[in-house]
Amino acid sequence: MLPTVDSSTENRLAANYFYFMKTSSKLDQSNQRNVVLLAVGYGGLFLLILWAAYTNNLPLNLLEEIPYYDKIGHVVLYALASYLGHRVLNRRHFRGARYLPVFPVLFGLAMTAEEIVQGLSPHRTLDALDLVCSLIGIVLGYFLAQGYK
Repeated sequence: MLPTVDSSTENRLAANYFYFMKTSSKLDQSNQRNVVLLAVGYGGLFLLILWAAYTNNLPLNLLEEIPYYDKIGHVVLYALASYLGHRVLNRRHFRGARYLPVFPVLFGLAMTAEEIVQGLSPHRTLDALDLVCSLIGIVLGYFLAQGYK
């Protein structure tokens, strides 16, 4: 036999449930706002690094002390950008193609174009391994963002 619940208890349970959902929604909104702020700040840093690279203003004397700094930098920088961008867009995927995430795909296309443009810059070099490391970073950031729900 199932226990019976009087209407006042039922009302209290419903009120607690809706309070929890409302509070949870506020936490989600606050969390999303923090992700957006982080993404904007990181986007500025990312553009600053690109500017420094294209104007030959990277601190190469410091960076060269780190083995494989260039490849590690590509993976880390692009993973963070992909993670934050995918989170800012609420993990959206292209309509009709659920397996294609919006931000990582568009960012990957832009990054590939930027890597090709490096061949035209006097201070940059076109490097296929940089392209591979950047793509690895984008995929890594995507999977980290997808796993964090």
